[in-house]
Amino acid sequence: MMKDTLLETIAEPEAALATYNPRRSTALLVLVGLWLIIFFAALFSPPLLDDADATHANAARHMALSGDLVTLRVNGIRYLEKAPLPYWLGALSFRLFGFNTFAAHLPQAIGVLLLALLGYHWAFRAFNARAAFYAGVATLTTVGVFLFTRYYIPEVLLSLFLCIALYCLLQCLPPSADAEKRAVISTGAQRSGEIPAFLSPTAYAYVMWIVLALAVLTKGLVALIFFSGAAILYLVLSGEYKNWRNLRPFTGILLFLLIAAPWHILAGLRNTGGMNGHGFFWFYFINEHFLRFLGRRYPMDYNKLPSSLFWSLHLVWLFPWSLFCGALIHQAYTAFQSYRASNPAPTDEARTFYWQPYAIVFVGLILQNALKIPYLFTVFAALVLFLIHGLRRRQSNSPSGTPLLRVNTLAQRSTLLLSLFASLVLTFFSLSTNQEYYTFPAYLAIILLLAVALSNAEQTFHFDSASRRWITVAHATFTVLGVAIAITLIYGLWNSRHLPFVPDIGDVLAHRGVGNYTLSMSGIFDLTGPSFAALRLPAALAAIAFLTGPAIAWFLRSQRRHLASTVTVALTATTFFIAAHIAFARFAPMLSSRSFADTIQQLEANHSIAPDTEVLLYGDQSYGSSIAFYLGRQIYLVNGRSSSMLFGGTFPDAPPIFLTSQDLLTVWGHGDRKLLFVPMEKREIVDQLLGSKKILLFESSGKALFTDRPVDNSGKPKDPETATLSLNQRLTRQDTP
Repeated sequence: MMKDTLLETIAEPEAALATYNPRRSTALLVLVGLWLIIFFAALFSPPLLDDADATHANAARHMALSGDLVTLRVNGIRYLEKAPLPYWLGALSFRLFGFNTFAAHLPQAIGVLLLALLGYHWAFRAFNARAAFYAGVATLTTVGVFLFTRYYIPEVLLSLFLCIALYCLLQCLPPSADAEKRAVISTGAQRSGEIPAFLSPTAYAYVMWIVLALAVLTKGLVALIFFSGAAILYLVLSGEYKNWRNLRPFTGILLFLLIAAPWHILAGLRNTGGMNGHGFFWFYFINEHFLRFLGRRYPMDYNKLPSSLFWSLHLVWLFPWSLFCGALIHQAYTAFQSYRASNPAPTDEARTFYWQPYAIVFVGLILQNALKIPYLFTVFAALVLFLIHGLRRRQSNSPSGTPLLRVNTLAQRSTLLLSLFASLVLTFFSLSTNQEYYTFPAYLAIILLLAVALSNAEQTFHFDSASRRWITVAHATFTVLGVAIAITLIYGLWNSRHLPFVPDIGDVLAHRGVGNYTLSMSGIFDLTGPSFAALRLPAALAAIAFLTGPAIAWFLRSQRRHLASTVTVALTATTFFIAAHIAFARFAPMLSSRSFADTIQQLEANHSIAPDTEVLLYGDQSYGSSIAFYLGRQIYLVNGRSSSMLFGGTFPDAPPIFLTSQDLLTVWGHGDRKLLFVPMEKREIVDQLLGSKKILLFESSGKALFTDRPVDNSGKPKDPETATLSLNQRLTRQDTP
């Protein structure tokens, strides 16, 4: 029978796989086991990293200690650029488990597990048990999910809330009886995955508004843009906008505001009188949302990846499951061909419209450099116009009231909504300023589509040459990459076989600064022979995984043992992630400054220095944010009124923690002992500033801890007259005539 819609082929169920599908209890046990191995076990090391990781943990720590759940503060300075929910969860975790690495990252790890379970449940209901298992496994064994949950950032929570909201959107808009009847006729049987809904449509509608409010409290207004954009497009294309009352918009919006609005209002009322009279409302809504999107945010301490790199990196972030994107593209193309065949020839009006996509591409290429329009965005816009052209063809030859896309089953509706959502997220951040992890919310949508495509390709593997070809290409590519990676690792192991193990890997890195370390894997370019010697165990483990895993998976696939083959791909990724985590922990001295905090605490415990000795940090607080977290006290910043400390430092009640180079020279060697932490990037500047007037206490990965006088066991200051005065009081007294 001819397919009715563009999505029919992709959404086709796989009845032949039912016999070989893992039972639901077994599948869930496997998912929880993978999560424990990959994510839970990684919660204890390495320590919190400098920059965003420890900065955000400091904000949550302040909430846990102060009880102020409205205003975020870092090192005593207002930190107004972030939504509060991730820090509420972090503060709760700190209150339960103490101020440690485990507690800081636990909410994110739980978010990953819930995201995988959501993917499993959604695919189980909409598609089939095999696709559900693949969706859950792929979520846990995808490079991007693993990599971007090593840090205290809110993307995984945002993805979880948005995907729950999308799922609830479908559940509160159940298809009509006629649509269900047409679906049964077209497929021949009721889909096995379409089990009864857990909640009523009304309950799903209110859950949708609740989690949407939580998404806004997690990341801001961008959550509304992603959800409402995808939802509106879906409702229009599917024709389900006629059932808008099922969304409970009036009472739902009221519930949304009751949850999301109070914090925004209180934050605005409590944070006024900053730079140029601006307060929270300007900084959070205008500066952090609109000006950031336009690339005019203040301060300009961010980057934008080139569009080609931004898009192509998703092959890495979704690896190894991105290898099967060929099967997804093939099934989408087949569905498109069936869709075109089911539509009559275009009308004259449609023919007139047909040239416009080509014009878009032509004009976009001309204006690409002048207007900085991403090339791939131009191509995407043309593809959208082609789709609109096809829809207009269909609508012009259909009865009045026929939706643009006929989606009857939950599988078809899910495919449409997931495709729209993923496309919207990717397109939005190709235009906005971005970092490589910003598109994290689209990962689950893409993974679900890949899981369905893979399970469908397995179903048709024995009689469809195209499906067989694309799966074979995926395994061939995986095997070639695996061999290449294994050879590279073995070569490094062989060359470093006689080199000694160096615990502080940062001391032997090249420090080339590729990409200014804004890319998540820039540090890999710094590896040298001596540094590789510190990575023998993870390198050997990864080499074994890549040398054997892809080959075994390919062999099992050739034997048509599809489930075993796909599980082998997942186990290969799991082994690699274990090796990557070990390597990540070996990089801790370079990425974290906890050892400096430990050194200070040890000196204070041994009475070599006085308790609560004043600690100064040269540069932005992000250079040593982990020191403030593990010391649990405020530190002074020399020339550090920048980046995240800039706007909050302009409020009248900001603590006087900012010093200039002249202030440092004024207090250095006078009054109480001072400790100065200097990041590698500032060593040369500090050497020129202080010269020989400093004593090195500790050094690691190019970072140094200096003091202004010899260490003794008394911990008494050299100048008893000013012993009771704080650093800023001494500065004030010296400035007074």
